[in-house]
Amino acid sequence: FPMEKLMEQFLEQSAQAEENFYRVEEQRLQAEDRRREAEHARELHMLQMLAQVFSSGRPSSSSSSTPKPSPPARPPVISSTPPSQHTRGPPGHLKRPASQTDSFSQPPSTDPQALALPSVLERYYSLGSSSLGGMDDDIVSLVKSIVPPLTSKKHKGQDGRIGIIGGCKDYTGAPYFAAISALKVGGDLSHVFCTKDAATVIKSYSPELIVHPVLDSPNAVEEIEKWLPRLHGLVVGPGLGREDFLLKTAKEVIERSRARDIPIVIDADGLWLVTHQPAVIQGYQKGILTPNFMEFTRLFEALHHEPMNSSDHQRSVMQLSAAMGNLTLVLKGEQDLISDGSKVYSCSVEGSGRRCGGQGDLLCGSMGVMAHWAHAASTAGLIRGMNPSVVAAFGACSLTRQCNNQAFQRHGRSTTTSDMIQEIGPAFRKLFES
Repeated sequence: FPMEKLMEQFLEQSAQAEENFYRVEEQRLQAEDRRREAEHARELHMLQMLAQVFSSGRPSSSSSSTPKPSPPARPPVISSTPPSQHTRGPPGHLKRPASQTDSFSQPPSTDPQALALPSVLERYYSLGSSSLGGMDDDIVSLVKSIVPPLTSKKHKGQDGRIGIIGGCKDYTGAPYFAAISALKVGGDLSHVFCTKDAATVIKSYSPELIVHPVLDSPNAVEEIEKWLPRLHGLVVGPGLGREDFLLKTAKEVIERSRARDIPIVIDADGLWLVTHQPAVIQGYQKGILTPNFMEFTRLFEALHHEPMNSSDHQRSVMQLSAAMGNLTLVLKGEQDLISDGSKVYSCSVEGSGRRCGGQGDLLCGSMGVMAHWAHAASTAGLIRGMNPSVVAAFGACSLTRQCNNQAFQRHGRSTTTSDMIQEIGPAFRKLFES
């Protein structure tokens, strides 16, 4: 039938044209990213040269024609804290160790040139183009440094294209919460790969999500894989369910995403898969697991073949992270414990006593975006001395807890995750843009 053949050729040509468009668009975006990185490097180099000019142009005390009388001598005030020890502020916030000169009381500099350069640097770094990690080891400052600046030069998709693997007949809310949270945090596009009977429901929640009803199709892996080159991050598990076919599909998608070096956050039923097949994500440094206490217990006992020591959660978190190949692990609880097997960080931003369903979906959706930001910043050399996945996890945990707190202040016992999502913007500004 000539008409059917023509239609088939037309569809093939349309699909090929779409593939070519996305390929060219991806190349253009990569070129734009390289141009912006080079521009930032030039700006940083100019600032470094400016610092040298300021330091070399500052008059020395010996060049003064009239020597100034020195102030009366007084004994130095020595700090009671040894210089080699780290000081600790509020829980979850680490401060750099005091240097030898920090142990003495000294008057602040009043040299205008000495004060000018830090203010210039502060304005430059506040745009999010680099990290303040060298000046302040506080992990919150590192989170602030990975947040990409909002500029008119950007194009749709540059700040994050995130995929959610999940959504079935029984669970349609979880993938929606994760996907919409990714957008509210600052990602540009959210894709939901769900089963056919869940797609219409999820689409009805929001027109802002891109919904693909392919998760239960016979060629589901191939249908999802063709989108992987366009994604910056993957969240596996919200609303996935535990049917064998869906878990098998999720496993293969994780493996193919690993091969493409895509950051992966695994939550909910995705953790059920990891508990039974830990090798699927084991050792992947761009992987993050976000179990609650019960999920953590099952995973710990599956890997260690012995009961977990419930009296020492920090030690257990570090042990499990190490057993999983030092990937980043987040144990959600009264305080969120985050570890990559070498250290344990405690996020104790005040939340509330309200524990409604869906909060974990907000967490993993926002974490998917922040993982992309953190690894992009690390690749650009903007994060040093800290695992990017840990930075992303800490940022998402802080944000979720802050959203919970703000929503609870408004709604009290009736707080739901939908109320928390409305607080993402204000909470983000308070934590990371103030």
